[in-house]
Amino acid sequence: MRKKLSTNIKFLLFWTLRITTLFTLIVALFFLSISLGFFGNLPSIREIKNPKLNLASEIISSDGVVIGKLGVENRTSVSYYQLPKHLINALIATEDERFFNHGGVDLRSTARAIFKPGTGGASTITQQLAKNLFTKDVSRSTTKRVFQKMKEWLIAAEIERNYTKKEIITIYLNNQDFVFNAVGIESAAKIYFGKDLKDLKVEESAVLVAMLKNPVLYNPNIKKFRENCLKRRNLVFYQMYRNNFITKKEKDSLQQLPLKITYSPETHYNGLATYFRSHVQKFMLAWVKEKKLIGKHYDLYRDGLKIYVTIDSRMQQHAEKALYRHLSNLQHHFNEEQKNNKTSPFYNLTSSEIKAIYNNAKVNSYRYKKLKKTGKTYSEIEKVFNTKTNMKVFSYKGEIDTIMSPMDSIKYYKTFLRSGLLSMEPGTGHVKAWVGGVDFKYFKYDAVAKQKRQVGSTFKPFVYATAIEKLNISPCHVYENKLFTIPKGRHGAKEDWTPNNADYSTGGFMDLKTAIAKSVNIISARLIDALSPEQVADFSYNLGIKNNIPITPSIALGTVDLTLLEMVNAYSTFANKGMRSNPIIITKIEDKHGNEIQRFKTEKKQVLSEESAYIILELLKGVIINGSASRLKSNWNSAGILNTGFPYEFQNSIAGKTGTTQNQSDGWFIGMVPNLVTGVWTGGEDRATHFYGIAKGQGATMALPTWAIFMKKCYEDKTLNISKKDFEKPENLSINIDCDSKSDENKDLVIPSDTDF
Repeated sequence: MRKKLSTNIKFLLFWTLRITTLFTLIVALFFLSISLGFFGNLPSIREIKNPKLNLASEIISSDGVVIGKLGVENRTSVSYYQLPKHLINALIATEDERFFNHGGVDLRSTARAIFKPGTGGASTITQQLAKNLFTKDVSRSTTKRVFQKMKEWLIAAEIERNYTKKEIITIYLNNQDFVFNAVGIESAAKIYFGKDLKDLKVEESAVLVAMLKNPVLYNPNIKKFRENCLKRRNLVFYQMYRNNFITKKEKDSLQQLPLKITYSPETHYNGLATYFRSHVQKFMLAWVKEKKLIGKHYDLYRDGLKIYVTIDSRMQQHAEKALYRHLSNLQHHFNEEQKNNKTSPFYNLTSSEIKAIYNNAKVNSYRYKKLKKTGKTYSEIEKVFNTKTNMKVFSYKGEIDTIMSPMDSIKYYKTFLRSGLLSMEPGTGHVKAWVGGVDFKYFKYDAVAKQKRQVGSTFKPFVYATAIEKLNISPCHVYENKLFTIPKGRHGAKEDWTPNNADYSTGGFMDLKTAIAKSVNIISARLIDALSPEQVADFSYNLGIKNNIPITPSIALGTVDLTLLEMVNAYSTFANKGMRSNPIIITKIEDKHGNEIQRFKTEKKQVLSEESAYIILELLKGVIINGSASRLKSNWNSAGILNTGFPYEFQNSIAGKTGTTQNQSDGWFIGMVPNLVTGVWTGGEDRATHFYGIAKGQGATMALPTWAIFMKKCYEDKTLNISKKDFEKPENLSINIDCDSKSDENKDLVIPSDTDF
């Protein structure tokens, strides 16, 4: 009996050994065939060591805030030491309890998943990383899924051999897609909670870990899945307690917390400095192209470049809020006025001219060009533009879901006033705030750098500066405020030109200081006649004007079309003691490792004497004290017209100039303090869109309040250092600026009336 039992045992052991050996051999051959690529290629060691992650380039403000990203994926890599400890604990407890004890595959979890289905997942964090990086396409076929799982095991083992555990966690979290344009844990923290990763609370980290199972089905931002997310988050707390990362008391307390997020979408249309970011993108694309010519290849959207810009995020926020606040109130008054305008929103146009404006907007639209490109006929295109459809439109109360034809939407947007703001440090040329419009999604045309509009009286300081520099005159020189004519042919005049003052008041004599404060047209015209349009144009180019200035006497009154960027740059020369500092928007560019690729320096040039620059500042201070911008110094409360809700009452020294063009089509104000120059433009998209009267249509009403609100906010912000000092007076100033003196030397009639033309 014993002999027979012994024989059976030997027989059983023999065949068990053979079967085990055969099974091991089959499995080994199976894995070998997979590794050799018989069932699809595996990543190389080089690919595993250097996984391809699309890193968005970051736009970083001067105060260290990431204000935007440029990339195919909104991903920013972080290091292990930037991950909050409670985030790591939540991840390990929920996704891979034995992460630090296995070599990439957890055999215990795998066995449990095979023999006890439904008791938990078998994939380790390393396996999940392998799947995310190299085997993303999940097959529904069981056979193919088995092969895929074995591939993951092989890749996971290779990952474990090439990376530390900390590196695996970091790569895993940097690679996760949390949807809603949140790729990577850093982007997820900002989009779902509106904060940096390092500032996450434990309950917020738990939400992000809960989403790892399925970022859609457990998404806190999708209403129907919020309950899923809440339950999964509470499971994360339980797992943290189970693994001794938190106490039972902490678990119970955390599970009682409501599910809260602060959804902060990051797209090209959202966030801070959208118009500025668009400008930076165009600059960087040109920079990449330029570098390619010398053999240096950079991918703006995948290489994770760090673009350090001059914008100050705090000042940018103040600027955007100021522009929105004033423009929304101004729009209200404009809408009220248009109720009585039969040709709203236009004035002084015929029906055919209005039709031409709408048609021009249609043919220049993206929709029209796309339809034309696909071969649609005129009648087919017309039908599309006149067919009502569901769409979202802009309003100051938020987006409106409506039914409207594309043609109706064109007419709708024509009713909106537009505005832009630019703020710049005169000494460095650094642009500190750039607001190209009220909403980039709906009004993409940048009012700072793209748009050229008639500048009106804001051009007059260039005429005065040319006269002071070329004719060696003082602010106290007196001119006759009497109508005169520049005949056809003189100074390039195409016809006889007899300028009048905006208020039609003439007579008497006036010194330059009073004339510019009151923006007297006749005096500006007399100055350009004493000089020449060529001299004024050349001088303006030296100040920083780039666009062409027509050679005609009427430029003395600002009939030239220029950008807000040009105007602020030119005015900055006055505040910078005659030194022109060309605008700069980027200070340096680094690669993803922090290595500096290029540094940008401000180009400077002395184009005006320090003395002449100071005299212009003195003239422009007069505009604020007793001229067209005097409301900045007074307790005048604008609530009745502008509803800013407070008197301005600036006590510090300010130099500036308002500007209003014909028919109130454009309102300007450019104001200066020693270390900041800020310009604002406001008007309609078309010149025929404007206020009917000067009270609401002048620069002091259209543009100046935005400047005032912005500067009030800047001065209230104690983290900023905006100067309240006076402009520095040059030593040994030789030109008299005290026009209150009764001395005869201060009354010099440069152009007496008997020489009028």
